[in-house]
Amino acid sequence: MSGFSNFAVSFTIISILSGCLTLYGFGMNTGGPVMIVWGWPIVGLMTLLVGLAMAEVCSSYPTAGGLYYWAAKLAPSHGPAWSWFTGWFNFLGQVAVTAGIDFGAAFFLNAFLDLQFGFTATPGHTILLFGIILVVHGLLNTFGVQLVARLNDISVWWHVFGVLIIVGALVFLPDKHQSASFVFGEFVNNTGWASGFYVALLGLLLAQYTFTGYDASAHMTEETHDAARSGPRGIVMSIVASLAAGWVLLIGLTFAIQDYESEVASATPPAQIFIDAIGVTGGKLLLLIVIGAQLFCGMSSVTANSRMIYAFSRDGALPYSSFWHRVNKRTRTPTNAVWLAAAGAFVLGLPYLWNTTAYAAVTSIAVIGLYIAYVLPTFLRLHKGEEFQRGPWHLGRWSRLVGTIAVIWVCFIAVLFMLPQVSPVTAKTFNYTPVAVLVVLGFAGIWWLVSARKWFTGPKVQGTDEELAAIERDLGSV
Repeated sequence: MSGFSNFAVSFTIISILSGCLTLYGFGMNTGGPVMIVWGWPIVGLMTLLVGLAMAEVCSSYPTAGGLYYWAAKLAPSHGPAWSWFTGWFNFLGQVAVTAGIDFGAAFFLNAFLDLQFGFTATPGHTILLFGIILVVHGLLNTFGVQLVARLNDISVWWHVFGVLIIVGALVFLPDKHQSASFVFGEFVNNTGWASGFYVALLGLLLAQYTFTGYDASAHMTEETHDAARSGPRGIVMSIVASLAAGWVLLIGLTFAIQDYESEVASATPPAQIFIDAIGVTGGKLLLLIVIGAQLFCGMSSVTANSRMIYAFSRDGALPYSSFWHRVNKRTRTPTNAVWLAAAGAFVLGLPYLWNTTAYAAVTSIAVIGLYIAYVLPTFLRLHKGEEFQRGPWHLGRWSRLVGTIAVIWVCFIAVLFMLPQVSPVTAKTFNYTPVAVLVVLGFAGIWWLVSARKWFTGPKVQGTDEELAAIERDLGSV
């Protein structure tokens, strides 16, 4: 992969046309326009600090294992334990973010099919489409890294021009727009909670969930030229580009709201806003742009997820590791890891059949799992101090300040997004994020104490140059 392709993977997984729009209805209920519009730059700037701290470590250790490999290298003691738990949090977050992206794509595809063919947006139909999308992404990732890299390059421009088309249409075509005071100052609380401050904080989930997945640039470094520079640049530039373009998208969409009450009550609020603002035909065309972006995003997420699974299982850290880290000799991709990523995502989405807030829970799981894994190496790097060996891309004297703020921010959001999001709390509104996190953490912890601590020694070196050349010859002969 080129440096641009490496950036493209992370930019595509962040996917402002996926995260911003799939949680837009959540934002409309949880804080409303003021939190949608101002929550974005606040979270974006904090995310940039997390990304900068991560990029500095990536430059020192460019490897597919990414976060859990860094934890092992940076830990002053008990390196295998730090690596083990970082890897498991990353695994949870990667699977959840894949589920969130493709689940969002299923929502929007269902909305389009309902408009075009009367395929109603029921939980059963949405789960069916969710499964089909995951299968398609599994098949695409089976064909090889070159196809996926080419599609990722296309995806960047699809997102850029898609945002311009959508915002342009919503600016010039509607007969009326909301006032600036509404867009930048209106607060809405449809959660049932009395505390406006608490609801405003919950509303940050829209932005924080969108800003996930940029660790993909780290996971793809073993397949990228000049990895020690391209990987860090991919992480940082994907956040910066998404911060700018996402803010434009959210402001444009919020100005285009025609009937807040009816649109927030619809199955897919952004789709209803499109239709109300520019008509059914135009709304369908904008929906197709969004669906295309979300499908690109999900494909890239499966790619990054499978590379992390491949690396983690290569080191024996997953049950049946020998099966998951096999490389398909024909396609030269970790095919089994690809299908584990897809299957795990499907399981996380299934509670939507009986839990109306399941999608918000999936996105919370993604945020918590990924960001804890993101910040553990940063915490260890801070502890290492001047002993840390910087790579060619680093923060210089700003390293400690940036890293400290990043750690504090992640601790804050890890607690925040486990809290109840709707009142009263019932079986249908229960935020099952703590359950999913505790199940995975409990499994990893028990396995570590009972067995893994006796044999898991941390990430293994892939091989010498001669061993890698032999693998290439073996694959090349197929």
